[in-house]
Amino acid sequence: MSWDAVYRLVKKIPRGRVTTYGYLAQKLRLRGGARVAGYAMAGCPSGQGIPWHRVVGAGGRLLISEPHAGMQRRLLEAEGVDLSSRRIDMLKYGWPAERGTSAKNALRKKRAVQSDRRRRNNH
Repeated sequence: MSWDAVYRLVKKIPRGRVTTYGYLAQKLRLRGGARVAGYAMAGCPSGQGIPWHRVVGAGGRLLISEPHAGMQRRLLEAEGVDLSSRRIDMLKYGWPAERGTSAKNALRKKRAVQSDRRRRNNH
């Protein structure tokens, strides 16, 4: 199977922004979903200008293993993406930009996670 469509879409992600494996799968209607998008990115050819480091897991998590995870972190930080927490803020750095209902749902989810953390810390 050719992953050219995946790589073309990844090349459109601007510097300082990230997208998810799930978004790639949804946009390209990949059978097998995010996992298949991950396979495509794992087979990403070097030297062709494909910004593989701009693709992350759901919720902004870095999913790849070392030594590539360290390189991904460094490349994203060099582009201005904040990695001080365990996750990338997809409302701030996500591509395409969250809008409409999706943005509201993402904000609700983020607030719920923060609320859960505060409750756990108070016990």
